[in-house]
Formats: sequence, C-alpha cells, structure tokens
Amino acid sequence: MSLGPILFAAPWLLVALAALPALWWLLRVTPPSPRRQSFPPARLLRDLPVLEETPARTPWWLLLLRLAAAALIVLGLARPIWDASAGTGGSGPLLIAIDNGWSSAADWPDRLATARAALDAAAREDRAVALLATARGADDSAPAPTPPLPAREAATRLAALRPLPWAPDRLAAAEAIPAWRERFGRATTLFVTDNLQHQPGDGRFAEALAGLGPLTVARRDGGAPPRILQPPRAEADRLRISLRQAPGAATETGVLARTGDGRTLARVAVPVAAGVASGEAALELPLEVREQVTRLDLEGDTGAAGTVLLDDRFRRRPVGLLAGAGDADTPLTGALYYVSRALAPFAELRRGSLDQLLSRKLAVLVLADVPLTEAHDVAAVTRFVEEGGLLLRFAGPRMAEHPDTLLPVTLRAGERQLGGALSWEKPQALAPFRDGSPFAGLVVPPEVTVTTQVLAEPEPRLAERTWATLADGTPIITAAGRGAGRIVLVHTTANADWSELPLSGLFVEILRRTVSLSGGVAGADGEARLAPIETMDGFGHLGSPPPTAAAITARELDDTVPGPRHPPGWYGTPGEGGERRALNLSPHLPDPVLSPAPPVGARLAAVGGVPAEREFGPWLLAAALVLLALDLALSLRQRGLLRRATGAAAAVLLMLALPGAIGTARAQVQQTQAQQAPVQQAQVQQTQGRQAGSAPLGAEDAALATRLAYVVTGDPEADEVSRAGLSGLSDYVNRRTAATLAEPVAVRPGQDDLSFYPLLYWPVLPEAAALDAPTAEAVNGFMRNGGVILFDTRDAGTGEGTAPGADAALRRVTRDLAIPPLTAIPEDHVLRRSFYLLSDMPGRWAGGTVWVARDVDRANDSVSPAILGGADWAAAWATDARGGNPYATVPGGARQRTLAYRFGVNLVIYALTGNYKGDQVHVPAILERLGQ
Repeated sequence: MSLGPILFAAPWLLVALAALPALWWLLRVTPPSPRRQSFPPARLLRDLPVLEETPARTPWWLLLLRLAAAALIVLGLARPIWDASAGTGGSGPLLIAIDNGWSSAADWPDRLATARAALDAAAREDRAVALLATARGADDSAPAPTPPLPAREAATRLAALRPLPWAPDRLAAAEAIPAWRERFGRATTLFVTDNLQHQPGDGRFAEALAGLGPLTVARRDGGAPPRILQPPRAEADRLRISLRQAPGAATETGVLARTGDGRTLARVAVPVAAGVASGEAALELPLEVREQVTRLDLEGDTGAAGTVLLDDRFRRRPVGLLAGAGDADTPLTGALYYVSRALAPFAELRRGSLDQLLSRKLAVLVLADVPLTEAHDVAAVTRFVEEGGLLLRFAGPRMAEHPDTLLPVTLRAGERQLGGALSWEKPQALAPFRDGSPFAGLVVPPEVTVTTQVLAEPEPRLAERTWATLADGTPIITAAGRGAGRIVLVHTTANADWSELPLSGLFVEILRRTVSLSGGVAGADGEARLAPIETMDGFGHLGSPPPTAAAITARELDDTVPGPRHPPGWYGTPGEGGERRALNLSPHLPDPVLSPAPPVGARLAAVGGVPAEREFGPWLLAAALVLLALDLALSLRQRGLLRRATGAAAAVLLMLALPGAIGTARAQVQQTQAQQAPVQQAQVQQTQGRQAGSAPLGAEDAALATRLAYVVTGDPEADEVSRAGLSGLSDYVNRRTAATLAEPVAVRPGQDDLSFYPLLYWPVLPEAAALDAPTAEAVNGFMRNGGVILFDTRDAGTGEGTAPGADAALRRVTRDLAIPPLTAIPEDHVLRRSFYLLSDMPGRWAGGTVWVARDVDRANDSVSPAILGGADWAAAWATDARGGNPYATVPGGARQRTLAYRFGVNLVIYALTGNYKGDQVHVPAILERLGQ
C-alpha cells in the first residue's frame, strides 16, 4: 500500500487505526486523585460526611497525547517506507527492459539501481516481474522477455546481468514483444535505455513497449556522453589518439597507455570542443617504452568501446636498410630514397654494414640490389631469416647479373625490358591483387607501370609463391618461407629506374603490409584460422573466451564485426611466440547519435537518480515510547504522585532514555523482519555497537587473541560489509585450518595501534582522500614490520564497472606509502599455494588481476607487504546473523564463493606464516646437509 512517496510493507496493521475512537472513550476516564487525611480517633470518624466518589474527566490534551501514541504504534508496526520512486504505476506484471550493450558499462551500477528500485516496488505490490536484456546473448540468442517471474527470482537474474561487448539489438527485441503480449497480456514497462541509437529504426522498440501498457523510460540526460576510443594512427615518433562522442559540452578525456600486465606507462588528454563529435591528441613515447604498450584505455570509462588492444601492427619495428652501390639516399634517384620515406612513419630505420645491421635485433632487412656472394654474408642472412626475420629484396642490374640462393624463386639470367628501343613489348601495368595475397583489397592505380623486371623460372610452386603479377601474368612480387622467417622479392628496383611503382601511394601500402608480416603477425596464409585466446567482457576486462567464441581467418579479421561469435579480444595461437592479433570493437561502431524522443505518453525518469529507501517505522515507535513515557509522568503528576521538584529530573531522564528507546524500537523491527533469535540479535547489536564506538580495542584484548582488522572508511555500509566479510572469513578459517581467529576489529590508522594485527583489509572507496602524515607513517611502519595490507578497489579488476573513480582513489591513498614495485601475481607465487592450490582468486566479482610485490625482500621473508585487487572479497566472504551470504557472487555463483573463501584462507596463512611454503623447496638440501 502506498500513499504518495510513503509505502507500508505491512498495510494490514493500519486496520488498528479504526480502534482509536474506542480508545477515546476508554482513555477519557481517570481515577480521582487520592486525598491525604490524618487518622483521628474512631469517634471523630462518625462526624465525617460521606462523600460520593465520582470519576473525573481526562483533560483533552492528555487524551490527544495518548491517541497520538497509539496511532504512532500502529503506523510504526505497519513498516512505513519513504520511497520517492514508488514503482512505475499501472497494473499487471512489470516488464523491465534494460540496454546491456557496450554503452551501458560506464554507469552500469546506476542502471541496476534504477531497475532494482522498480523491482522492489513490484515485490511489495506482489506483482510478477519479467526481464528483457536488449543485447544478443553470449550464445547469439535473440533478445526476448522472460516469462513473468516471482520478484525474488527476477532479482537474482537481474543481479547476474552484465554488460556485453557489442551493441544492443533492439529490432530483434521489438519482434519478440507481440508474442509475449499475446501470451501474457498487458504489462507495465520500465525501459532503462542508454539513450543512443544503434540501428536505423530501433526506436520501434520503445513503441512496442508502449503498446504493452504504461511505459517509463529511464535515461541519463547529464554527465559525460558515451565515448568511443579509436585505434591509434602510428606516426614516426608518436601515436595519434582520437575518440568520438555525441556532440555536447566541451570535454577533456584522459587516455592511458598500458602494458599487458596492467601497468600504466603514459597518459594523454584528448580535448573535444563544444558541439564537436571527435577529438585528437598525440601520445609521444620513447621507442623502447612504446614497444611495451599493448592497450589504450579511456580514463574513468570501463566499456569495451573505451579499450583498444594494440598488436604488432601498431609497433614501430626495427628495419635495416642496405643498398648495393652509390649514394642510396640521393634525392629521386637513390636506391633507398623512396623506401626510407615510405617506411619512416611506422618503422625504426637503421643504416650500416650488413654485419652492423645483423648485430642488433631486426624485424625486417631490406636489400636494394645487393647480391649476396660472400659465404659469410649468406650464412649470416640465412641465420637471420631462419630465426624469424623477414628479408625484403629489390631487384636491379647487379642482381640480374648475379642471382644468389636467398631468393623465393629461381631467376633467369638478365632482365626483361618492356617498352625499350629494342623491344616490341609495351610497359605493363599491375594486375589486381588476388584473394589470399597480403595485398588483397588494395586498389591498383592505372598509371603505375613497369618497364623492366627480373623474370622467375617456371616451376610447380611459382603460383603459390606469387603475391602480385603484371597484367600479362608474370610475377612482380614473390615470397617464400624459410625456417621461422620469410623472403620477399620485388622483381623491380626500389627507385623509379625500372618502374613507376615507388612514385605511387600503393608503394607505401605494400611496404606497410610487408613489414607488418614480420615476426609471424599475420601468418603465412591469409586463410589461417586464428582462435580466440582472450576476449573482453562489457567492462573491457580480458578473460577466458566463452565456449561459443569461434575462430576467424587472418584475412577476415579486420572486417569482422565483433559479436557473440567473435567477441573483441586477442585471436591467434596461444603460447610464447604465437601469433596474436587484436579484434577491437570501436572501429566497427557508428558515430554516437542520441535516441529520438520516447513515445507520446511515456513517463521520463533519470538513471542514477533513485533515492535510497528509508524505513522510518523505528522512529515512529521510538516517538510513541517517548509519548507514553511523557503520559506516565503527567498522569503521576495529575494524581499527586509526582512532586514539582522532581519534574526537571524526570525530563532529564526522559531525554537520556530517548536514544535507548530508539535503538530498542529499531531492534524490535529488525527482529520482526528477520525472525531472528534473541541471542543472535543481541550478538549482532553488540558487534555493531563495538564498530560504531570510538574506543579502540584494549591492548590486552588485542594481544591475547589473533584478529583480522579492517580500515574504517566512514561509510557505514562499506564498513559493515568489511566487518561481515572478515567475520565470515574468520569463521571459515577456524573451521578449515588450525588457526584460531577472534572477532575482527575496526581500526583507524594513525589513531589505533596496528602492531597487533597480521592482516589489514582496506576497502578503497571512490571518494577516499589522501592520507595525512601521521596515518601514512603508521601504515608504512605496519608494512615495514611485517604486516600485510589487502587493498580492495571493489571495481571488478582493471576497470571501474562497479566503483567509478576507484583507480584515482587508490592513487591518492597510496601516494605517500612505501609500497614496493608491483607485478601481476605469478603462477608460482606462495599466495597461490599457502594452503589451497589456486589458479583463480575471485571475490564477489570474477576476473581482474591480483598484484603483489615484484622484488624479493629477504628482510621481510619475501612477503609482499601490499596486495592489490578489485574483486570485492569482503562481500564474497560476508555472512549475516543467520549464516547466509547476503551478496551474490557474479557470475560463478557458489563455486566462485568457495574459491573466494579459499583465497581468503591462503591470504590469512600467508600473513601468519610468511614464505614457509616457498621454503619447502630447500628441505631436500637441508636434509642432505644433515646426513638424513
């Protein structure tokens, strides 16, 4: 039952309000006040007149006071809830449609909160709830509404819903609405939209929802617009970064350059002017640093469209250049003049002798009309190719006269002249590139002709080694593999002496693609199938590919639109040295365009503007207790049993009793709601009281028992999650190991002594401030003396899907802390095997990276003083007073929670015993020295 923004969870109790008139008649009579009379002799009593005692009427103000107390008791027991978003109106089942594509990741918690508020209102009204996610499923299933479900089951499914790394398919969702309506009838609908148009005509989906009944459209009208980070453009000394967004106010977005293990190497701000849909900035990095960058991420964004993976195509590869004779860089005529200018924007060019070039690591060696006649040179270049290098050779007069063995095909002696004074043939144009060639898709300019070339001898494998031909079918570019590398021959010169190819833009593209083939990036065959290695989820986190992900051919990779069968991520060959190609989402997304206005009659709501429900029944019961206490005092005074002198004292006692009365009333309501045993309720109240109290645990109590501790954040909800999490973990450790842990303790670094606690759990909230000097010194002393701190950003790993701003908060909190350099936890780290053998260490969220100290510190038994992650472990460990787990583990369920507990056990054993497990490898040597 609701009255405007006020809801009653137990509305049937309001029937008791009808008894208030009867209470009027019962309460209006008050016995007369007694009269003091001294006891005279009995004979005098005969002369006393006998007075008839009649009751006096209760004063009206006292009667109103009693009626108000009775009304407050009835209203308080009816569990009133203040909820400004009290449902979506209408009748029948509630259909919650939610966009869960790439653009919903940035504010996904707000979207879930909006949907959950409507679901809670439906649960109070005992209405069934159906869910509809508009993105296609991971198994490529079309979006369709679920049947109407009980609110509790719908809440479980809603909690497991996550953003997906592709666009919503609203047209397919709209096609499923008529069949659902025909089966289940009309419904009230809430559409939580990302406010973007992903397909032409996808506004029909909102119209289909409006046809079911009352429609509420929840969207975010303010804040940063959805942004799309484009793959960078590689230039000579920088990466050109660009992003797209819907036109709006001027913004400036940071882009982070990161390594494969998550370290941030650089940041660049990309400005976007007001009313403009794109912005651009240059990211300048030293070549050695740039080679380590494997991904770019939008700062603060957590969607797949805000992440770009960089494979070898974006790296500047070292290319060695060597010409046969003369000044190779002479303008317009030099053998390497055109080659160096074509390669300079995307490769690191090196010059020198052949020995000098091969003394350093090279990806490509370019020889312009350089015959290899010396045995030493042939052996060195052969070794370079067979170890994985790419040898790119250009023909010329010297090669035509002295062909060698390091060629993909056998050459005829001499060159073929086309269009010369003694030739009947005309200059030949290039033929279109065939499918399967690395140059397939490039457009051949008609003005590019070849006048002279070296000819290949006919042989059975000539066709498969040919990448490009002239119009008459003779090969102009051939290639063959040798060992782990490849040899490519251009049958004409690198300058304009024999052809016009170096004068065209096609020459640049041919060199770019040829260089990109070095190191086995694209494979020897464009038809080679690249299997998914790691794929992204909707937040941009990399993880194991789903079972439905399929392989892609190398030739089709760049044209493949990411979707359920081909999620964005890494494709190629697993293992060291295997091929890795990146499939990114952003190049295949259209420019962001805002959705059209919702259908006429639809009600608008704001995503993220849902206020928290506030149950004020305990306050009403507390007020009723205060009124009853006041009524008692006034009644005693009316009967003469309460002197004037004691009135002030009674008032003081009444004010002192008020907090206790409020706490008692709240405890009674909680006991009614949860149906808890009195002993359990008292224990919960006692623990909460210790947490809320300002007095720290005594030194004697802290020293006599081993306890885990958590840092007080100032957020009551987060602190309660930490307390419940460490309490659940302590109980699990006590039941599964020989360790005995007492109740966890809340600590304030800089105020409380941390030396009693082996492990400190520190939830980093987005609004966390930097540490002051005393606090930082206390934390540094704790880590220096052997303590372990688990920093938990609760953002599901490398992104910020559930806690926006957590990464920036972590930098503020740890800025003044002496944390050693960190690395992703190795496979052989002691923390993975201190008690259980663990390959994954999830919490409430799966995925993400756990960070530990990179270097070994023998002074601290090689124990990492700081462990960083974002899996929200406390929520996974948390237990309530009934022993249940109040927070769902997503997406792994019970198995994931078990792994989270096991990680907690390993963490406790690691903090208590240090590196003892790693020291077991020395036991054989120790026993041998002891002669045993």
